[in-house]
Amino acid sequence: MSEPVKELDLKGLKCPLPVLHTRRALIRLGAGERLIVLCTDPLAAIDIPHLVRELGDALEESHKQDGVIVFRILRRAR
Repeated sequence: MSEPVKELDLKGLKCPLPVLHTRRALIRLGAGERLIVLCTDPLAAIDIPHLVRELGDALEESHKQDGVIVFRILRRAR
């Protein structure tokens, strides 16, 4: 059985909103849950990985597809 995955669609939002929404969503997740974040703001490519490191979570994947930056984040235990 796979761990739960939540998706956060932040396309069209500009800095600092993507990182603020991502922080709020990550804090609500339990350990072992994953969050997929979809962004179009180019600054998110810097801000979200920094946030993930700051919170101690794991950025499992990030890539750009059709102008959308996709992040896959694993929430680690506290």
